[in-house]
Amino acid sequence: MIVLTSHWRPIQRHLPGSGCDGQGLCGRYNVRMNEVLQHRFRQGLVLVGQPMRSAQSMAMSLLTPAGAVMEPEDRQGLTAILAEMIMRGAGDMDSRQHADALDALGVVRNTGNGLLHLRLGATFLADRAEESLPLLLDMVRAPRLPEKELEPCRELALQDIAALADEPQQRVFEELGRRHHPMPFGRSTLGRTEGLGRIDLDSVRRFAGDHLVADGAILALAGRFEFDQMVDRIGSMLESWGGATGTASETSPPPRGYQHESTESAQVHIGLAIDAPNLLSDDSMLERYAVGALSGGMSGRLFAEVREKRGLCYAVGARYSADRDRGTILVYAGTRPERAQETLDVTVAELSRLAEGIDADEFDRVRVGLKSTAVMQGESTTARAASMAADQYIYGKPRTLTEIVEEIEEVTLDKVNDYLAHRPARAITMVTIGPKPLNDPSQAEVRVS
Repeated sequence: MIVLTSHWRPIQRHLPGSGCDGQGLCGRYNVRMNEVLQHRFRQGLVLVGQPMRSAQSMAMSLLTPAGAVMEPEDRQGLTAILAEMIMRGAGDMDSRQHADALDALGVVRNTGNGLLHLRLGATFLADRAEESLPLLLDMVRAPRLPEKELEPCRELALQDIAALADEPQQRVFEELGRRHHPMPFGRSTLGRTEGLGRIDLDSVRRFAGDHLVADGAILALAGRFEFDQMVDRIGSMLESWGGATGTASETSPPPRGYQHESTESAQVHIGLAIDAPNLLSDDSMLERYAVGALSGGMSGRLFAEVREKRGLCYAVGARYSADRDRGTILVYAGTRPERAQETLDVTVAELSRLAEGIDADEFDRVRVGLKSTAVMQGESTTARAASMAADQYIYGKPRTLTEIVEEIEEVTLDKVNDYLAHRPARAITMVTIGPKPLNDPSQAEVRVS
């Protein structure tokens, strides 16, 4: 069983000596086994780690400040191309050599082109870390970015955009992002077709040089390893990796309101976006409870009222999407044209009805769901690495599983209902795809924040 402490404190060196003291205190970092640890290198990279002594694997999640918000306006899609190109050769190895070396070690890896970060994730056997980590870190500190790989990577990015034509639900959310958030924070992580067409190899290499940098990067490790040894090992790999980049700022306000895309179809796709607290807000966990009552599986209000009781749609749900600067409630419903307006009306009514509060059964169900998710993620090295990297960016420190569970348990039904009763009204941003537009709700307000 993994034991996690409920507190966090800055890491400090202790007096000479190494190894465990028999009471769970290990290495020159005077902390208990399985505490979440943190170290900042002089180049700016922050390493966070959770040793899991019973695990046989290790997972890493590396965030670099090369997200879509940093792309030049006329070359949107650079992050998507770069995320693919760093998989195609690094250091002194070409694409085939590098892939074969990682495959021989059994490394499972992936990249993600996010709005705020370009992410590199990997999982491997703990006893292969010494060989695996240099190959993986070379992908961001020394990518080859060969010219012959540019066109295949561009084609893959263009195919992802073209695939939206067959994925109307995803298309709704892409458009909601553009309408609801200020630029560049409303950009699509897929890029834009015209932007992808303008990207040449020099653009990719400049973008990589400017944003695949150590300062602002976060590396999270979870699994079987010794943290102090890992600090030394990674520190030696970083000698030639430096650089710093700026931060993105708002360039234009969002249009919001209502947008309809006409298409001859037997379906209507409805997407709503409403402002919500960011993750640094004291109200963030209260918002999770509220949205959990609204859309927590088949017991959630939207499923029960819109789909099960009235049979209005084949799919409906809501989620709370937030980072350290902004938060949003996103709602989706898929239905038939003749039921679309009623689906929208009942969905908005359920959003407004949250102001009346939730009941004890809903509260207990949401609490169990939140705790179950936290515990299950805590048992996965891959999930823990990703969670700690995100925590470091959002909160400036990684949280332990105990801290997360305590935050969930600190919420009471009275706190949730008091929060819901006093939330200010917020306007809805809406996007629909279907044969004809619906009654415009963009001027309506619901009691959600």
